[in-house]
Amino acid sequence: MIITTTNSIEGHKILEYKGIVVGEAIMGANVVRDVFASITDIVGGRSGAYEAKLQDARDVAMRELEQRAVAVGGNAVVGVDLDYEVVGNSMLMVSASGTAVLTDRG
Repeated sequence: MIITTTNSIEGHKILEYKGIVVGEAIMGANVVRDVFASITDIVGGRSGAYEAKLQDARDVAMRELEQRAVAVGGNAVVGVDLDYEVVGNSMLMVSASGTAVLTDRG
């Protein structure tokens, strides 16, 4: 499935707009609080553990986005936007939203 941030897919015609689809991942972690509370501890460096947690959340949100697009009859998602939010004191939410479409690519 093609998933893109653009509003069209080069070389393919959008035949039908199936609607907005969203995938979310909420990861419980002290990671968020620790990241913001310990910025001074990691200045100049990168935290592999936190980057891995963010990647996991993105992967979950994107898989869910794709599943929901298929469920409404789409074979691609255009106009994708990723949002990151801190929920409460210890949760990280990644949300992926876009428009499920049916294209001429089969």
